[in-house]
Amino acid sequence: MTKEPNRRRTAAALAAAVTVAGAAVLAGAPAAQAAVVDVHYACETKIGAKSAVSPVDIKAVKNGGAYTITMSFEKGVSDSPIELPKGVMTPRAELVLGGDAEGTVKVKGTPNTAAIPPDTPIRIGTLTGTYTPTKNGKVTFTAGKLTVHALGMDAAVCLPKNNPKPSLDLQVTGLSGGSGSETPPPTGEQEPPAELPRTGPLDSAMALGTLGGTVLLTGAAGVLWLTRRTAR
Repeated sequence: MTKEPNRRRTAAALAAAVTVAGAAVLAGAPAAQAAVVDVHYACETKIGAKSAVSPVDIKAVKNGGAYTITMSFEKGVSDSPIELPKGVMTPRAELVLGGDAEGTVKVKGTPNTAAIPPDTPIRIGTLTGTYTPTKNGKVTFTAGKLTVHALGMDAAVCLPKNNPKPSLDLQVTGLSGGSGSETPPPTGEQEPPAELPRTGPLDSAMALGTLGGTVLLTGAAGVLWLTRRTAR
């Protein structure tokens, strides 16, 4: 007789534990999923066409109502026939948005902190930008055009030619309004009249004066009419 209640209590405890564990898994689900994607860049440079494959990593960190986006390259995508002195090379790139968003996000790197020897792959490093969502939903980030600005000119312009997959899936939540558009007025709300009704003492006096003038004009018209009748 005592075993059955114990079994019921054990089963109930196991069910509760499974429920709590499931809730913990859901609560811990990541808002962003990043993957390192190999991007095959085809570059047009001042010394001819170049190509290279670089693993690209894109991450997002929430910062208020926006996200700080970082794009990292594990390998260089081009080189220079001459040495690039310190501080003369700055990379920038465009990330293509997908999913529930469209357009691009621009990211930019910092100037090179050391000289780059000739015929050496140019290390791109980490590029940073800001993404401000306008509605909730899933947003994907895919590597787009990469530009290497060096010696006062765009020394290399690179485009992905292998149709890379998104490097980041970002789940945007918590935005009010959703679309970012202006909030429409509540139903039944009307535009204010061009001129509000006048109800002050001065306005009442003006109204009475107008009424008195109307009565005076009416009386004068009656007198004229009676005078004309008498003259006949």
